[in-house]
Formats: sequence, structure tokens, C-alpha cells
Amino acid sequence: MKKISLVTPVLAVIAGALVFTSCSKEKSAVTGWDYNNEKNGGFEKVPYEEQETGPGLILIEGGTFAMGRTEQDITIDWDNIPRRVTVSSFYMDESEISNLHYREYLYWLDRVFGTDYPEVYKKALPDTLVWRSKLGFNEPYVELYLRHPAYNDYPVVGVNWLQANDFCAWRTDRVNEQILIREGILRVNPAQINEDNFNTDAYLSNQYEGLVKSPLNDLNPNRDTRKVIMEDGILLPRYRLPTEAEWEYAALGLVGNTVFERVTDRKQYPWSGHVVRNADEKYKGEMLANFKRGRGDNMGVAGHLNDNADITAPVISYVPNDYGLYNMGGNVAEWVADVYRPLSPEDKDDFNPYRGNVFKTQLTDEEGQVAEKDSLGRIMYRDVSEGENEGRRNYTKADNKNYLDGDEAEYITYNYGVTSMVDDQARVIKGGSWKDRAYWMSPGARRFLDQRQSTDYIGFRCAMHRVGSPVGFSQKGKRSKKK
Repeated sequence: MKKISLVTPVLAVIAGALVFTSCSKEKSAVTGWDYNNEKNGGFEKVPYEEQETGPGLILIEGGTFAMGRTEQDITIDWDNIPRRVTVSSFYMDESEISNLHYREYLYWLDRVFGTDYPEVYKKALPDTLVWRSKLGFNEPYVELYLRHPAYNDYPVVGVNWLQANDFCAWRTDRVNEQILIREGILRVNPAQINEDNFNTDAYLSNQYEGLVKSPLNDLNPNRDTRKVIMEDGILLPRYRLPTEAEWEYAALGLVGNTVFERVTDRKQYPWSGHVVRNADEKYKGEMLANFKRGRGDNMGVAGHLNDNADITAPVISYVPNDYGLYNMGGNVAEWVADVYRPLSPEDKDDFNPYRGNVFKTQLTDEEGQVAEKDSLGRIMYRDVSEGENEGRRNYTKADNKNYLDGDEAEYITYNYGVTSMVDDQARVIKGGSWKDRAYWMSPGARRFLDQRQSTDYIGFRCAMHRVGSPVGFSQKGKRSKKK
């Protein structure tokens, strides 16, 4: 079945954390002292159900899968060798980030920083010139694709990897600010400007006050009220780019092909089967994704435009995969978090594999307190020093992008633009696009691009870590009924 819609879906929000009360009589199993009792010191244990599903996200139940599996390696890169890995449960955006979503981000940057720090807004602007072609007439897209309301629900392009990460950070703060307003802790403050804007790290570090509506009662007998802390379970983890393993796992959607622990059908694409056409009687023969069928054929014949898309299509288009994710094959390729290495299949962990770790910690002052936030309201971070890593067994240095693959001991060097097109700036992109042939829609296919560059066929979507149980209560209930 083919589905094209311009309507942004209403996202279900689950109450994941409840504001606690002091009436609990639960006792500590190790000391026997009451929790939530201000008369004995006031150590608090909040009632907690499960993680709230942030706006735009779908829970992806983790598991094991054969990462890198493709039908054929026509590029003869041999950089997607299959290996068995396990991915923890996480959240993934239902669709790519659209032009409307990104313009909301740009508007906020201009409103908050535009007067004193206009470079912040300019730095975030997509490169609309990616649409230009020396032998093609694409100037209308240069002028209109990002701004015109007709393209509101189309995926944003011209965004590089760095810009995509900045968007994820901004989204984290806006969502957490809205949660605190919804819970009656803060008031709406439309007059935020420069460093006086809500930042999650700054709030947790007591460097952002905001317009307080109703602070939480503090059971510590030495204080009356307090701010929300991470232990309350109210604030959400960070929005971020998915790892390559997460993206590929989500794209495959094997949950729809699994009986107990047996995968019943191998997938070449995000949907079942090995073909790109719809088998449903009503839509039989129509394309299941937006891709280039052949030279000169972007959408089919007039009178029957097979995929209804000359360039990109709206982010909610075609049939979603078994996780409910749209356009995991075709439309736009997508940035993921990983640094690209040809040997990644051999060098990565088998649990939550990822290449690109640079371990950081918050910058502190001479007194050991979190350093004052910068002029944009952000808490500053630094790489973990070698001295801080001394004696550790699990890691010895902060920057691990080259671990086992770029250090001098391995005699492997990456000198971008000189001896190789691969260096620490090369980031993985996944999925096919409106400009690609069907091969690139296979979830196991992988390419790369310098993180500072952008194109007219690369977009992105965000992910978030799942805390606690790998499955939600609703899924657990359904499973118990089957038994």
C-alpha cells in the first residue's frame, strides 16, 4: 500500500515520571530508614513508571541482528562485511527532519541570538546552493525549497553533519524546557535572549533560573524548595544522531519478521521481500520508496507518476516499515553519528557498536565547580585528560576515533585529500535517496562524506537512548496475554 500524507502526525506522549509526594512509607532495604521522610533526613525515592516518549519518537526495541548484510557488493568496497551485533533499545524519529522543523530551529536562533550574535544563525543555515547543477535548471529549488510552504513537509537538505548535531542539541533543550513548563515548574519565557535561554546542562548546574512557577518541595530539612534534578526522572536524555548500527537495525525492522527468536524472512530492503514494487492488489506494481529507477527516470511516465516524486517527497510518505518508520529507504540518505572506516565491521564492539567516541567532561573552575556558562548559555566541555584516565582498564585516552584503525602502531594513516579520502572528518551516511538506484536502499549499504559538506540528497533524523527496561509496559502486557 502506498501512502502519501502532508499531515504531521499527532505524537502520543506518555507520562513517564510523576512528581513525588512525601507520604510514601517505603523503607530502605539496606538501612531500614524511611524514604521521603523529612524527619529523618529526607532522602527521596520518586515513583517512576517508564521513560516518556519524546515528541517525534518511536520506541525501537533492541536485539541482535546481522549488521552489514547485503545481497551483493557491486561497489566491491568490502566495507560492510556481515557480523552479529546487539543493539540496545532506543528511540528513533518517525521520519526525517523536515524543512518546517528546521525553520522552527532557525527562527529560534534568530530570535534569541540574532541581535548580538548573528553568526549563530548564519552558521546554522542550510546550503541551498547544493541544488545547483552545471547542466541542469534547478534554480527554483535554490530559491524556494527551504522557505516555500509547499515544501514544509519535505526533508531538509543542504545540512552538514555538524549542523545536524547542533539541531539535536537545540531540540533536547526545547523539549526539556517544555516538559518543565507542562509540569508547572517553569513559566513560559518568550523573552529569552543570549545566555539567558534554557539549556538542560545549565539548568542542572544551577546556572539557569528561568521564570519559576512552582518549584519542587525539598525534603532536605536544610532547604525548602529545589529545582528538578536528573534523579526525578522528569527530564529526557539527549536527542542525538543515531549510530550506524542503530540506524541499520531500525531500517531492517526485523520485528515484523520474527517468531520467538527466529527471523523468518531475510530482508534486502526495509520492507519484506526482495522487490521494490508493491504487491498489494490495490497498489500493485507501484514503487515502495522514492528512488531513481534508471537514467532519466526519476518518477515515471506522465499520467501515472509511479512514486509521485521528482525530487524528494514529504517525510510521511509511502508505507512505513515494521517499526512505523517512514522513508528508511529512498527519499534522502541520512547522516549517522559514526566516523567512517572501511574496517569498521572488524574493529567495532559487538554490543552497541560505534566508532567516534571522544570522551568529555564538564569544564570546572579553580574550586572544582562547573565553570560559568558561555555567552550563548551553554555549559562548556573538555576532553578527558590522560591523567584522569590513568589506571583505567576500559579506556586510556579521550579520543578513540582511530582506535585499532589509525594509530601509528597499525601503520594506517588517513590524510584527507592527500593519500586517502578517509579521515576523522569522514562520517557515515546510510540509506538511498531520490538520486540513487535501488542498491543504496539496502540497510547494510554504507557511504561517507566529509562532515563539513552537504548535498541535495542527504538529510537526517534524531535518536534518543532508552533508559531502564528495553521494552515498554504496553509491549510487556501484550506479550503476557499471548502466553
